[in-house]
Amino acid sequence: MYFGKNTHTEMPGSEKTAGVKAPLPWSQRFVQLAEEARDPRIKAFYCAGMVDESTPLEEVPLLAMDFETTGFDSSKHGIVSIGLVPMSHRRIHCREARHWVVKPRVALDETSVVIHGITHSDVAAAPDLSDVIDELLEYMAGRVIVVHHRSIERAFLDVALKARTGEGIQFPVIDTMELEARLHRSKAPGIIDWLLRRRPASIRLADSRERYHLPYYRPHHALTDALATAELLQAQIAHRFSPQQAISELWQ
Repeated sequence: MYFGKNTHTEMPGSEKTAGVKAPLPWSQRFVQLAEEARDPRIKAFYCAGMVDESTPLEEVPLLAMDFETTGFDSSKHGIVSIGLVPMSHRRIHCREARHWVVKPRVALDETSVVIHGITHSDVAAAPDLSDVIDELLEYMAGRVIVVHHRSIERAFLDVALKARTGEGIQFPVIDTMELEARLHRSKAPGIIDWLLRRRPASIRLADSRERYHLPYYRPHHALTDALATAELLQAQIAHRFSPQQAISELWQ
């Protein structure tokens, strides 16, 4: 899990702005982005296409993803590890999972080392993200990405690719934190909540998993947290959604 994920409890904000024209559906957007892409690896990623918005969830290939980073700000900090777990709404393909420790382009600080346990010697011996871009994009191609708090994985990968290829990246995600926020943060606290000092339900990964009676995993390891996110999504689907629901109802 990325640096600080278990300490962030705010509800993810809307990415839409009033007065701004709605973006193209993801399937159409990928066609346009494929035409505009210059880097062959990124072009291949978009050319793999994206499922139509009406596709039932049970037919959608998914990929749980988690990053450990050196901090919160994608413009100042970097990725230090990546965890990937291919999945569907029913199965998690652990044999196909991948994990990399990569060398960030900014120095580690003591706080991040304490949280994720990745040390200076670990990153000194690690490859740069440039060396794993090909395999990373191949794993992502054609799949909807599953994360817990989309502002990390989407923003950090976009910035990292811009620094190495001159091009960013766009892709749809199912955000398990946002799905929890729909249920537990949909209403502002009332006067009774204030008087009784009730705190809003936590939508952190570990706390969300506990509500579905999922086992506790030690946090802040990208592969473990990707697996934890995959299991959480399956539990959310089983309890609150339907495999026949359109992917457009879950992704962003």
